[in-house]
Amino acid sequence: MLNFNFVLLHVADPIASASFYSILLGKPVVESSPTFAMLPLTETVVLGLWKASDVDPAGKGKPGASEISFDVADVPTLTKLHADWAAKGLSIPIEPVEMPFGHTFVAADPDGHWIRVVASIRS
Repeated sequence: MLNFNFVLLHVADPIASASFYSILLGKPVVESSPTFAMLPLTETVVLGLWKASDVDPAGKGKPGASEISFDVADVPTLTKLHADWAAKGLSIPIEPVEMPFGHTFVAADPDGHWIRVVASIRS
């Protein structure tokens, strides 16, 4: 059986990206070098940040082609988080909106990867 435990994004500057995600998510950076950085997303899933110019074989993704998603408890929590991130100057390519899967918005990291936040529709 496969066990999901890692998300990897290709970035321009792993140290800067690790700092961005550490501050944004309140998680510690557990590994950091000029070519690779890593921090936990959950107890079992880690976010890796690999310097794009060092990826072998080279990736072909464009900014915004990758997306990571986080669930929040409800719409008021989502609304507050959106306001907090906008106040911090994050780019918000998709403002809060209702979609078939729930209320959502999207922020972008310094490399253009999308960070989706969702208050899921609960049955």
